[in-house]
Amino acid sequence: MKTFFKKYSFVLWGLYIPVYFICFIYLEKRNDVNFNYIHCSLDDKIPFIEAFIVPYLLWFAYIFVTVAYFILFERKEFNRLAWFLTCGMTMFLIVSYIYPNALDLRPAVYPRDNFFTDLVKHLQTTDTPTNVLPSIHVYNTLCVTTALLLNERFAKSRLRCVLIVILSVLIILSTMLLKQHSVIDVISAFFMAVVFFLLTYVLPQYLTKGKSMKDNTD
Repeated sequence: MKTFFKKYSFVLWGLYIPVYFICFIYLEKRNDVNFNYIHCSLDDKIPFIEAFIVPYLLWFAYIFVTVAYFILFERKEFNRLAWFLTCGMTMFLIVSYIYPNALDLRPAVYPRDNFFTDLVKHLQTTDTPTNVLPSIHVYNTLCVTTALLLNERFAKSRLRCVLIVILSVLIILSTMLLKQHSVIDVISAFFMAVVFFLLTYVLPQYLTKGKSMKDNTD
């Protein structure tokens, strides 16, 4: 049984995803709570730039393709990535439930009328400005970027690494430049990523190394 779960862990993660979305949809639809509005002075200094809808939407493909890559070609490393993603996404649900939060940053009047603005309008009619802390857009970006940069096969190409870092930076910036997230949401996502990186990547390696040294001593 242990071997089965280890070999087909991606199936278990696949089962987690619909559970996550069910919980997320519940949080999005509830209206019987008092929301805490997230805001800091830096948010007001960040301009609205509708062209950043492009990297914002590229996030969906970035996450899907990266997860698919690890499932197909790096099954062992996928387990760590899956835990990395799952821990943060679960914590996000817990925070959103305990501390209902929302934003009031979206412009009442868009500064320009163009194709990108139309895309932003469509996004914001389907995506409510609630449950934003910490930013899952940013957190998941940090997760898959970390996994790719630590992957030996992928990291052999410096160009690929540079392009991935650039894409990740643009995605993170897009969350603020589209007024989808506050700077506070982004910082909290970074903090959460550091904590769960230590728990899912660093700590297991440390424990494994310690066990190996103990066995050699014995």
